[in-house]
Amino acid sequence: MMATTELALPARPQGEFSIGALARIYGGFLRVGFVNTMAYRLRYYTGIVTYFIYVSIYYFIWKAIYTHSASIEGFDFSQLLTYIAIGWIIRSFYYNNIDQDMATQVLEGKLAMDLIKPVNTQWMYIAQALGESVFRLTMLTVPTAVVLLLVYPVRRPAGVASFIGFLFSVVLSFFLVAGINFAVGTFAVRLKSILGLLRAKYFLLELFSGLLIPISFFPHVFQVAFAFMPFQYISYIPVLLYLGKISGLGILKALAIQMFWVAAIVAIGHLFWTWSSRKITIQGG
Repeated sequence: MMATTELALPARPQGEFSIGALARIYGGFLRVGFVNTMAYRLRYYTGIVTYFIYVSIYYFIWKAIYTHSASIEGFDFSQLLTYIAIGWIIRSFYYNNIDQDMATQVLEGKLAMDLIKPVNTQWMYIAQALGESVFRLTMLTVPTAVVLLLVYPVRRPAGVASFIGFLFSVVLSFFLVAGINFAVGTFAVRLKSILGLLRAKYFLLELFSGLLIPISFFPHVFQVAFAFMPFQYISYIPVLLYLGKISGLGILKALAIQMFWVAAIVAIGHLFWTWSSRKITIQGG
């Protein structure tokens, strides 16, 4: 029978770090994430093929749907194809496995080692995930973009302002997803196994973010509900910025709301972690 050991949350070393010291510390975790991902770089070649297949499937489905319609909910077929392609391209950057990593650490009894480090655990995981995303940017995101742009008639950004807003938004999307995943990962401390929760989160995040279907295609009541949630700022809003469907001061407003959601989700994750980590149960004997 599996034994468990409960550890009280250890006291963190006291002291303050300068901005430079913090940058070096979390920069180190970023490098760790980058280097660790290099060990699995071959799988990103198959990832390019996988993303191409996803976009191709959506291409043929929507092409059939648009046979009898020139425009659906403000999107012509060219815009929707661009929406799909850009959505999957940016997903290859903002996607991360913080929640799965935390669940694994709990099951292997290694989370206590994270607790004794004189750093913020939440930002340690986020920094490592950012390192992984930087690696994927070169090995998956850019190659996937090149392939899709060569094969399909994907539109260019609507303008310079739209593209700059889009780039900022994609970076914020990473932090938003990282914040959500960390918050979900904290439940592993108390629940031990969160496989079902991870599966539900994965599906809901893909759907509610607008990656699978543009939010404007949902019934009005759902669109209103989504407006009070952070999920559409993961994929839907960044791609709208790229397409120029949000312009002028609307770009700044969208980015401001996205930054608010990042701050809110990170704060919620911090509260969840504080609650969850009061006692750490280590599996093993």
